[in-house]
Amino acid sequence: MIEPTPAALLNARILSAISSYALGDDEFDRLACDIFAYQLEHNAPYAAYARRLGFSAARLPRKAAEIPAVPAAAFKEAVLSTAGPGGTQTWFETSGTTAGVGGRHYLETTALYEAALLAGFDRALLADGAQLRYLLLVPDARRRPHSSLGFMMDRIAALRGDGRDGRFVDGDAFDGEGFERALDAAVADGMPVCIATTAFALVAAVDYLAARDRRVVLPPGSRLMETGGFKGRTRVVERAELYAAAGDRLGIPAASIVAEYGMTELSSQYYDSAASRGGAQRYKVWPPWLRPIVVDPNGTPVAPGVVGALRHIDCANRSSVVAIETEDLGALTPDGLVLLGRERGAELRGCSLDAEALAARA
Repeated sequence: MIEPTPAALLNARILSAISSYALGDDEFDRLACDIFAYQLEHNAPYAAYARRLGFSAARLPRKAAEIPAVPAAAFKEAVLSTAGPGGTQTWFETSGTTAGVGGRHYLETTALYEAALLAGFDRALLADGAQLRYLLLVPDARRRPHSSLGFMMDRIAALRGDGRDGRFVDGDAFDGEGFERALDAAVADGMPVCIATTAFALVAAVDYLAARDRRVVLPPGSRLMETGGFKGRTRVVERAELYAAAGDRLGIPAASIVAEYGMTELSSQYYDSAASRGGAQRYKVWPPWLRPIVVDPNGTPVAPGVVGALRHIDCANRSSVVAIETEDLGALTPDGLVLLGRERGAELRGCSLDAEALAARA
């Protein structure tokens, strides 16, 4: 009998938590710390960084909040993988810096990623069990196979859709005519749709319909998932204004517009809570195997309600890095996570991977 590998055992524990959609705080701490211990042994760049912070096989964290987090930018600097690029099934490309340099999030298998994205999406947007037609205003996975957002929505459309999904974005080009035809076809068929879109593409869609003085009343049960901001764009539209305009042109009520918050460096996603949709303040909620931690500039967790930088502990990141620190600002409240944008021009102290820490590259 072949004994399962440590990676397979961890995968089974993670998949069990995803399947049951349950993981208590103590169980979360144990799983996250066990994943960190595995990564300390198998992810050389992360291990070098952790050792510089005093962690080793003899000194492991006991709580998830104690796990050393790497900045998201580190994925541009090193191969942060437990298998190296040669032992991975796929990789997703992170956004570039102003110099155009992107990074890669390597996955040994897409099984954890797919299980996590489906479980989260099903509860956030398909709690009613609806089968929808998916109109995608996100990167086309057929043209950009290393886009995590494109991969995510391609899988959802294939597994949850009616088989007549459409794609209307190619790079920065928006196919307005094709999108309008798809809207009209959905109305004629009486088929509710899910429009999955980046914020920037949604502005293009609203502008296109407004220029033609078109208002479409989509079938009842239609909904919209918006993600991403306007990074690197010259035009920025406030979300409340954008959602109001989208509702006006598409006939989708504000309560049926759901914002997703995710990162290429993560395998799991946050969504607007059902109770806060359509309200003045939206709160993000997360699945049981993911936890947000808000920290001060020294990396110390802050009290609820205090604004700080966001750190994510994502147990679905078994084959990369379990703890990611960002420059996104937020605060934890009893209702969920409030997102407050991104730090401007600030280097978060204590979370830059220097050349020495990255010397052992996979």
